[in-house]
Amino acid sequence: MKHCFTVAALAAALLAATSATAQWPRYPTPAVPRTADGQVDLDAPAPRTAEGYPDLSGLWRVVRNSQNADAAPEPPPDGPPVAGFRDVAANIEGGLPLQPWARTMLDEREAGGSKDNPEAHCLPMGNMQFHTQGAPRRYVHTPGMIIILYEASMGVRQIFSDGRPSPDNDPQPWWYGYSTGRWDDDTFVVVTTHFRDGEWLDIIGSPLTDAATVTERFTRPSFGRMEIDITVDDPRAYTEPWTVRVNQEIMVDEDLIEFVCLENQRFGQ
Repeated sequence: MKHCFTVAALAAALLAATSATAQWPRYPTPAVPRTADGQVDLDAPAPRTAEGYPDLSGLWRVVRNSQNADAAPEPPPDGPPVAGFRDVAANIEGGLPLQPWARTMLDEREAGGSKDNPEAHCLPMGNMQFHTQGAPRRYVHTPGMIIILYEASMGVRQIFSDGRPSPDNDPQPWWYGYSTGRWDDDTFVVVTTHFRDGEWLDIIGSPLTDAATVTERFTRPSFGRMEIDITVDDPRAYTEPWTVRVNQEIMVDEDLIEFVCLENQRFGQ
């Protein structure tokens, strides 16, 4: 296979990625709560915006061992199963509730070594893979929008929280869909629609169609932790909706680095 990298190699690189590669100079993160011995106080209260909501701003990464099928932790007793990176259903008993055609597609994608995963061709990997892969991501929380900047593939996602509705003018579908958010007490609820057909939710190729509605519930229970519960409602691909959780942890005194997939691509050579 004459790709510049295999999907397996890509997955390993993303799982191992950190911002410690010395591309940017280290600069201290302001207003970090610390314990008496100078350590970051991960259990300190989450900061809040002027409107009184938890501020989701910061540099985050997926919690170690929660992003791959072989080392994913047990699901928390009070929450949904933890999503895997290679297989989003790694902790779902019985696997995903796939429609027959979707099961066939998943089997074919996995049997092909995941060579057609969009990320293997320097295309956007989609929201679920962005959530579960190991490279950092920065949340920029503003009054009318939350922007997520992903180090992996330099992805950018916009979540509108200014009260606008989802589009109803039959727009061209998007890799990341169209996301609108609102606050439910201290939880930021995001509804995303208008996905491109044929997306991949994980490395092995769990499918997502253009009929999908994905609902994410972002909760920041403390300074150092964020939980994202993700419900996929895609009646074309699945017999019923299903939900997984992604756990994230804060990163301090770090920044994103450049990750330009196309810079060294050698496809077709």
